[in-house]
Amino acid sequence: MPTIVAAIDPVTRIEGHLKVEVAIDTVGGVQQVTDVRTIGTLFRAFERILVGRDPRDAALLTSRICGVCPTSHSMAAVLALDAAADISPFGAGRVLRNLVHGACFLESHILHFYLLSLPDFIHGPGMPPWTPGFEMDRRVDKTSADLLLAHYLEAIAVRRRCHEIGALFGGKLPHTPGYIPGGFTAVPTQPNIDAFLAGLNEIIAFIETRYLPDAERLASLYSDYFFIGRGYGNLLSYGAFELDNAGASKLFQPGRIAGGGGAVQPFSETAITEDVTRSWYSNADNGLHPSAGETNAQYPKPSAYSWLKAPRYAGAPYECGPLARMWMNGEYTNGVSVMDRIRARACEARKLALAMRDWVGELLAGDVTVFNEWPVPQSAASIGLTEAPRGALGHWLSIEGGVIARYQVITPTCWTISPRDGEGQLGPLEQALIGTPVANAAHPVEVLRVIHSVDPCLDCATHVLRADEAAKKWRAE
Repeated sequence: MPTIVAAIDPVTRIEGHLKVEVAIDTVGGVQQVTDVRTIGTLFRAFERILVGRDPRDAALLTSRICGVCPTSHSMAAVLALDAAADISPFGAGRVLRNLVHGACFLESHILHFYLLSLPDFIHGPGMPPWTPGFEMDRRVDKTSADLLLAHYLEAIAVRRRCHEIGALFGGKLPHTPGYIPGGFTAVPTQPNIDAFLAGLNEIIAFIETRYLPDAERLASLYSDYFFIGRGYGNLLSYGAFELDNAGASKLFQPGRIAGGGGAVQPFSETAITEDVTRSWYSNADNGLHPSAGETNAQYPKPSAYSWLKAPRYAGAPYECGPLARMWMNGEYTNGVSVMDRIRARACEARKLALAMRDWVGELLAGDVTVFNEWPVPQSAASIGLTEAPRGALGHWLSIEGGVIARYQVITPTCWTISPRDGEGQLGPLEQALIGTPVANAAHPVEVLRVIHSVDPCLDCATHVLRADEAAKKWRAE
């Protein structure tokens, strides 16, 4: 049969703008994905917007990069600002940062499983916006499907509860103004401590009685997805959730795994470069470390196909996210696949929620040691590394004359959904999609399952193109 080219544009049920093109052909009697291009279709200009501004604007402005993980960007920004002035937050400020950041993590993980990923496996209510949908292999019996759908509806309220408890200290979510260089803006009160703990206990109960069992139920029904979507097996984490004021100990440990196995290897941010060979940015900025990076758009550009840059660690593509973090902590090392990502995310949600319960116990009502005074440096260069729900997030800051002279951001999605680089290496998601079996090219739900397993931070709607539409056919160079 002729090669079929399918374009899912934009991909549904994600945050932002993503197009995925796949070539589907028969190999060894199996119809499967043989080539891929992941295409970020939106130019993010925050790096340019920040230049010339007061450094204290960074946490507020970068929060607006994403409405699903805004605290992650605020956290990365204030870590960079702390380092620029060589100060650390006091204990209460550090704990409040972690609690609000953790609330957003829990909201995102629950959102991902029930609202973004689960509809790839079960049919939702028979009404818009759940209809029309892709045809799919029906492995879930009606009783189980009804149960999962009931939990889907519960999840909507529980994810709102996550934002509610985060807002107790953060003032509001998303886009809290609570993160400031040197600490946090809130002073804990006993009513807020009690309300946070009560809401967190509700969330923990949902994770333990709904989320974890549902993830295991799905994994048992779709066990073949433990062998689909592996990719390179390279995993990377910067580490997150500081457990001491100096940031020397973290709940999620930094590190990397090469090839999906072996011992955790040390991570050094000096090994990071950004390749723009296949990105719509000037080749003059190719291969730079982010501290020297530039964001100079060039569109159109021969051979380029994405607004995402291609971060590389020592020249290699790396995937990041909950699976990477749980692997670095030695708490989930089963494998790298669609189902491993789903299960690891659920395990991480429980680990984080239980840690947050301990952190709430560290707060004292009326404790005003929530921030250190932060003098604006006249000149500084610093880094803020943390984790977003979807993976490794870094902000690189340069201050000159008391204002921001350069700002570079590498998001988790750039790591995992990067395009090809100058060596011809596919991005991690591109590689993970290669070999994915597709039963019906007109309804490539298998492709969506792989895409959603990495939880892209991009956005939504679907159409499919056939190979006989010659004008739309493409070939990877």
